[in-house]
Amino acid sequence: MRLLFPYIAQPHQTLHSLPIAMETASRHPGVEVHVACATEKHLDYAKFLASFYPEAQVRFELLHLPNLIRRQVEKHGHSVISKFASLFYNKNYFSTFQGIVVPERTSLYLRKLGVQTPRMIWTRHGAGDRAVGFARDVRLFDYVLMAGRKLEQRLLADGSIRPGRYKTGVYAKFDMVQRMQTGRPRLFPNDRPTVMYNPHFSRGLSSWPRFGLNILDHFARQDRYNLVFAPHYRLFDTRRAEIAQLKRAYGHYEHMLIDTGSPRSLDMTYTMGSDLYLGDVSSQVAEFLIRPRPCLFLNAHDVAWQDDPNYRFWSLGDVRDSADDIGGAIDRAFFTHEDFIASQKDYIGDTFDLSGDAPTAPVGADAIVDYLRMAS
Repeated sequence: MRLLFPYIAQPHQTLHSLPIAMETASRHPGVEVHVACATEKHLDYAKFLASFYPEAQVRFELLHLPNLIRRQVEKHGHSVISKFASLFYNKNYFSTFQGIVVPERTSLYLRKLGVQTPRMIWTRHGAGDRAVGFARDVRLFDYVLMAGRKLEQRLLADGSIRPGRYKTGVYAKFDMVQRMQTGRPRLFPNDRPTVMYNPHFSRGLSSWPRFGLNILDHFARQDRYNLVFAPHYRLFDTRRAEIAQLKRAYGHYEHMLIDTGSPRSLDMTYTMGSDLYLGDVSSQVAEFLIRPRPCLFLNAHDVAWQDDPNYRFWSLGDVRDSADDIGGAIDRAFFTHEDFIASQKDYIGDTFDLSGDAPTAPVGADAIVDYLRMAS
């Protein structure tokens, strides 16, 4: 059996499926596992993550792309065109596998390119509540892995999954984070509480265009808290000049850390190391709440969010529709956190079907292999 784990999009998705690739290789030696990326840089990152699984043997390959497109990706990041090109120029390669395991949905386009034989398996990337995670094309996957019953119930209700074609209790990113924990340095050389500001990338959902600079200015002026500004990886994906401006303006403050896309912004370094989550709609809040802590949400678009299942996580802390007195709002979030602990624990119990600290990528690896053997 040949199994492919391709990466045709931004690197933050890698942690959601690569541990499953490594566990498949180590637990099922009869399965030939391939990991393929669109750029050398992404391939190097995958190899770095794979180094935390020294017992696993996988094959690493660079996807074929025209030089012009590859240079554009290396310089400006992935685009819709580059993702489709990664699929189109490698369709014959994709056709040689029994299973293709992906963390994104763009790869479903392979079906339109005539790649019909491999089973398409989706690991998801994130465990948030927004409707994008429950899109209708989910039903086009042959098999789906997911974190817990919250996702299972919504996908079943939508008719997007069916019994025997999915497995719950899998959130492989946590496995990688556990393996990487040893030796993580402190984020700041002081004892102040640390706030993580994590705005989303979509202008129609993000707090960044309306509130972002005001929030950074506030933290630059105050001396009570540290701030980690670690937005969604895609917020500044192609905005290099803006990144440089932000680092010039705020990078010299010892109590502020500006990270618009380093590996540390992907591997939960900041969600594990912060004391309060400040954000809007990113699914990283679910990862942050594995250990219940204060949250503060920014409603920058006047959303009527109450009773909307896409905003369930906004019930886990105060919701503000302004950045005015953001310092006072943060103080209150710490002070009133006890009021939200029970709902945070319930939310995490619904979101992640976990058994303590036991790794879940082995569950996903075994489920995929069992399914493919049954389907062959």
